[in-house]
Amino acid sequence: MRTELASEPGDADRPNEDFASVGLPASGQGGSVVVLDGVTPPKGGTGCLHSVPWFTARLGGALTELTVSLPDVPLVDALSRAIARTAEAHASTCELSHPRTPQATVVVARWSPAAVEYLVLSDSALLVESPDGVVTPFLDDRLALLPRSALATDALVDATLRNKEGGFFTAAADPSVARRAVTGTLPRREVRALAALTDGATRWVERFEEGDWTDCFHVVRKEGPQALVDRVRTLERMDSVRSFPGRGKAHDDATAVYVEF
Repeated sequence: MRTELASEPGDADRPNEDFASVGLPASGQGGSVVVLDGVTPPKGGTGCLHSVPWFTARLGGALTELTVSLPDVPLVDALSRAIARTAEAHASTCELSHPRTPQATVVVARWSPAAVEYLVLSDSALLVESPDGVVTPFLDDRLALLPRSALATDALVDATLRNKEGGFFTAAADPSVARRAVTGTLPRREVRALAALTDGATRWVERFEEGDWTDCFHVVRKEGPQALVDRVRTLERMDSVRSFPGRGKAHDDATAVYVEF
């Protein structure tokens, strides 16, 4: 088995809000990948004493432990338990009902000799390659499908869309949100490799349109996750020079994990 991981903050002066792990049980019979993209809050209060990296470290750590130690527990239940465990860690000090309480997107893949399970919540991505080379993206596209007018301001998003029916969902403090994730199971024999990417890495496809998901996967497989992150950074610097309006963050935290069976 080959595993590779790369993760970089978007700004060297700010902590990386992403989380990534690969868990391999001592039995050697399976494993899991967990990738979280912490949601950077706008200026103003979040109702929480803790930072986004504090949150992603705890949620990601709990989810890694649960997916590896409890292989028979469905991923939705593992995520629900991880959210509950993390919420309990700061419920007594923080206002967890605040719409900007620390939160994250989630990608999980777990494999056994028989199957590969997956879970995707919000706008990170899981790419799966079959033995014949076909690459299939597994995405939660609810945020991407919303009209730009609905995303005009942070206040509008928080009031009408964030973790609300008809909007989009992230892992914050409500364990029930796990049921909103995109999930599925594939026969292990139908999976040769997979890649989990935060949206800072998927910019190569979704923002800069340098190729499709298959092209993106080939970059990761042939050159490694760091090469994809480096390509995104180069494109971001070019974008900054050309000063395209309406592009959002100039640089975003970027994480890519590759697993080849």
